[in-house]
Order: sequence, then C-alpha cells, then structure tokens
Amino acid sequence: MPELPEVETIVRGLSIVNGARIDKLEVLDPRLDLPVQEIVGKRIERIERRGKYILLHLPKDKSLIVHLRMSGRLTLARSPAEEKHTRLIVHLDRGKVYFINPRRLGTVEYSQNGFPHEIGIDPFDLEFTPQRLQEIVMPSRAPIKPLLMNQRRIAGLGNIYATEALWRGRIDPRRVGNTLTAKEVRLLHRAIVTVLQEAIDHMGTTFGEAVSDYRNASGNRGIFRNLLAVYGREGEPCRRCEKTIERIVQTGRSTYYCPKCQG
Repeated sequence: MPELPEVETIVRGLSIVNGARIDKLEVLDPRLDLPVQEIVGKRIERIERRGKYILLHLPKDKSLIVHLRMSGRLTLARSPAEEKHTRLIVHLDRGKVYFINPRRLGTVEYSQNGFPHEIGIDPFDLEFTPQRLQEIVMPSRAPIKPLLMNQRRIAGLGNIYATEALWRGRIDPRRVGNTLTAKEVRLLHRAIVTVLQEAIDHMGTTFGEAVSDYRNASGNRGIFRNLLAVYGREGEPCRRCEKTIERIVQTGRSTYYCPKCQG
C-alpha cells in the first residue's frame, strides 16, 4: 500500500495544482535531500503517475519524484494528527501540498533529467495486451503471484490487486508462470485491468482509521475495501462458491485465495 489505484487517485486529486508556482519548500525530514534553491520559483507543469511513482513535472525536464511506499501520501490538507508525520510542505502560490509519511519509508527525490527508474509496463498502457502479458508470464518459473508484483515486469500491481486479479481469473497464486495456458493469461489480463479500474472508480482501498492508513489528496477514504473478494478475508466464505478463504505466505507477503475456485 498504496498501489496503482491509490496513487492514481492521489494524482487526480492533485491536478488542481497544475500550473502553480512553488514559492517555498519546507523540508521537515533531514532524510529528504533536496536542492531547495533550485526548486523554489519553478512551476508545476503537470502531475502524472508512473507505476507507483508520482511525478511533479517542472520546466526543462526536471521533476520531483515521490514514492509513497507503505504509508506515505500527498495531500492538499492535513489533520492535527498528521502534523507530526509531515515530512515536506510544498508552499504554492495557491495552497500547499503536504507529504505525510508516518513510517518514513516514502521518498522524495529531485531529478534533473527525466525519470531515472527502471520499471515494467503499466497495466493501462495500450501496449499491455494479453500477448504482452503472455510474454512476461510464460517464460517464468516463478509463482504467478510474486511475478505479477515484480515492478520490473509490471509497474503498479501490489499485493492487494494481484491477489484480487488472480481470484477473478480463477488462477492458483502458487502456479508457476510457465504453466499458464494462453486462455488463462487472457482471463488474467482482463482481471488485472478490470480490478484496477474498479478500484480507481472507488478511490482505492482504505482499511482503517489510523494516520498511516491511505487517504486521497482531499483526505477521504477509499471504499474499494467493500468489494474485495479474497484479500484480508481469511476464514470467510468465498463470494463465488462459499468455500472458506485461506491464507498462505509468499515471499514474505500474505496471499489470500479460494482453494476451490483457484484450485
């Protein structure tokens, strides 16, 4: 958390500051090594998402690049409880943007030459077709769930939505990538795109009320939690067949699945 839908939701909420001038950069965390004087006075030309990264584009191909990781977020307002977790304040000629980062795992970097990170294809890229997914999956001997979460293969998919997509595609998360059939890959492709779009439509997934739980740029909770079919539902009945949802651990992360639907 946050994954692609949460990051996309935040980016859309921040669109109102497109064109704003940065009047002051208030760095409150010494871990954020930013050239303040180079950034102040620049205008935010546009804001976009790449995978799980948020890019605030500045003139001449420069940018502020934010990775929210486990508990970070960018917001246009903050609550009193969030003040002590504020690591950066971007003062604009119209309002402020706050970088809230309770666990201090999120990052903000300044790039002077485009996007410096190597990431995989975005699920909403026009080139992300069933054939492209097949090219990623079929040669691999890795289990399909960790494979989908590999950011160098597919950018933006994380634990929640990889889990949900596999349930929708009726694929066992332990299946090795090169054992999937072409038909299964087509179903999985559709499931990935569909679940991500539905999550965006519902502003992402928020699980609790803690300061570290996800909120959008306006401080509102995502409501996709109500539509989760398997994630976090260990011991509960499958919404499709009523078999009990089980939990296993893959590469240190919890995986939830239906042993009947995905068996």
